Amino acid sequence: MGNNDSFEAVIGLEVHSQLLTKTKMFCACPNIFGMEPNTAVCPVCLALPGALPVINFEGVKLAVKAALALNININRKSLFARKNYFYPDLPKGYQISQYLDPVSSNGYLNIETGCGEKKIRINRLHIEEDAGKLIHIGNQSYVDLNRAGTPLVEIVSEPDINSASEAVAYLKALREILVYLGVSDGNMEEGSFRCDANVSVRRKGDAKLGTRAEVKNVNSFKFVEKAIEYEIERQIDVILSGGKVIQETRLYDSKENITRSMRGKEEAHDYRYFEEPDLPPLILSEEFINEVKNSLTELPGLKRRRYVS
Repeated sequence: MGNNDSFEAVIGLEVHSQLLTKTKMFCACPNIFGMEPNTAVCPVCLALPGALPVINFEGVKLAVKAALALNININRKSLFARKNYFYPDLPKGYQISQYLDPVSSNGYLNIETGCGEKKIRINRLHIEEDAGKLIHIGNQSYVDLNRAGTPLVEIVSEPDINSASEAVAYLKALREILVYLGVSDGNMEEGSFRCDANVSVRRKGDAKLGTRAEVKNVNSFKFVEKAIEYEIERQIDVILSGGKVIQETRLYDSKENITRSMRGKEEAHDYRYFEEPDLPPLILSEEFINEVKNSLTELPGLKRRRYVS
């Protein structure tokens, strides 16, 4: 691996956190991990013709609660959108998400680093549904749609993170808040707290961002740190050898501690987002927002500082 003293890493994180609701985001199926395959399903999450989604407002409440705890501005009006792509575990052929008009935007989370406190800006927190799950046994693949429709929040940071250790500090602080507030159980092994890392490098002093690669399949803090460290070094080696970093999605192989190319990185237009015609705009009253705000308890970081002082 090359000398990285003249380079700096620029990292943004996309975190998907499942919400602790009793039922799924757009239907009445139970939101329980570990049920027999394809038993927590109905015409809505199976995408049968004529089945219509209905918004789970407990999921909305938990999303707003998380956003307020992360200093994110709540948008009184937001829209659901269809994110179109094909995969065997996505029965509708699209995912109900939010795009141009998310439920919240522009926040921040302060983290502790070796050099003191650092503010990581958060671009947005939006609501969406999870996809199903593929289970690979030998040369066979099986589809379990129990997870399809599970409520999620996606929390997208700005590229303010500059090292693997900062990324882990951010994820730990974020997970701590979500678990403490009862928004999510934060179980990384079960996939209820997942992270994709957008990693790029540039020479120190350059204003322009480098070409980023999105690293997927990182399901523990240890693997997040190792995957980002490897990807930083890989990109530096590519540049020093005269090559160009390409924009792509890469998977982390924990056994060999490397990232492997998976596919070209999609842009937003590849998903052909458009407003979800089967759901109305999500309108949040000031009374509702204040009710959620008043339900917040003292956050762990503030409590620690109060006890120490």
